[in-house]
Amino acid sequence: MSQQASSALAGIRDVLIGIAVENEGETASSAIGYGLTLAKAAGAHLTLQSASWRLSGDDRWISGFDDGSVAEIDRRLDALARAIAERAAGDARLAGVVCTTETPSLPYPAVIRRLAEQARLHDLAILDAGIWTCDLDREALEATLFESGRPVIAVPPGHAVFAGRRIIVAWDGSAPAARAANDAMPLLRAAEAVEIVTVGNAAEIRDAVPGAEFAPHLARHGVNVIVNDLPVSGSIGDTLRSQAGLFRADMIVMGAYRHSRTRQFFFGGVTRSLLRSCPVPLFLSR
Repeated sequence: MSQQASSALAGIRDVLIGIAVENEGETASSAIGYGLTLAKAAGAHLTLQSASWRLSGDDRWISGFDDGSVAEIDRRLDALARAIAERAAGDARLAGVVCTTETPSLPYPAVIRRLAEQARLHDLAILDAGIWTCDLDREALEATLFESGRPVIAVPPGHAVFAGRRIIVAWDGSAPAARAANDAMPLLRAAEAVEIVTVGNAAEIRDAVPGAEFAPHLARHGVNVIVNDLPVSGSIGDTLRSQAGLFRADMIVMGAYRHSRTRQFFFGGVTRSLLRSCPVPLFLSR
């Protein structure tokens, strides 16, 4: 990475990686490698929260039939979470990154709450994004976005190394889109090329704050920016996925959940669509 890019990324001083272990079949985390390499590129402090979902406790539906096997599952999940943290801390030492780890073993609601609380204390949080419906990973990601006041990078499988040379800013003229772009400013300034992409029909693009009017703001911050208005092809999510490939993007920056989570759940939405299937990491703000 060039000295100029490293200097721009210096605006990121601390990074949180959130991992929630809920079963022994956990797949490899791309978020850990991505967060570690981003922290190294930025010269930032790294915090890893490797939490395990504790089943035992005061829940009557569990205590009524627990013969000790639930407590044994808890011990195994806790051991797995600790092993993940120790391995990541060792990798950080080898990379020259200052790293703090914590391994809380908590009931379901507390796992989510603890992650959101930790995210408030960092510049951004990095979480895994995979194929989910209504599980702990989705709840953790949404709670962090809605309750921390901080941006989140959702990392799909296969992206275990940070890259940020070419970035798309998904622009619809909304307040969440503006906040996402400003939250991502260190990354945008460090990028070689940034494309503001507006997707919609002619009337929708005309009625929104134009990307061409937003571009000078980014340019004044030293961002190498271009603007591209695109018609919808299939859906907005499909269009952004396609454009990410054409632009050879390393990341998409976007405002998250412009509509309520309930509406997104029943009727779909761009955020939910991209989280389910995205070719590159998503930088999300709300």
